[in-house]
Amino acid sequence: MITAGQLRAARALLGVDQRELAHRCGLSLPTIQRMEASDGVVRGNVDSLMKLVDTLAATGIELIGEGATSSGGGRGVRLK
Repeated sequence: MITAGQLRAARALLGVDQRELAHRCGLSLPTIQRMEASDGVVRGNVDSLMKLVDTLAATGIELIGEGATSSGGGRGVRLK
C-alpha cells in the first residue's frame, strides 16, 4: 500500500509535477490528483495502483511500508 504522503514525497524526489507523473504512469491527471488527495492510504483500482507503484519503482523510488526495515521507523520513500 502507498499513502498519499508517500506519493507526494515520491513525486518531489523525482522532481515532477502531477501531469508528468500521470503521463509516465499512463494514468489521467484527475486520477493522480484523486490519489494525492486521499486521506491516508491511496485508493484506486488495482490496475491504476499497480501502474503507479511499478512506474515509481522503475524510476528508482523505493516505498517503505509500515513495519519495514528503516532506521527511523514508519512509512516513507527513498531513492534506490
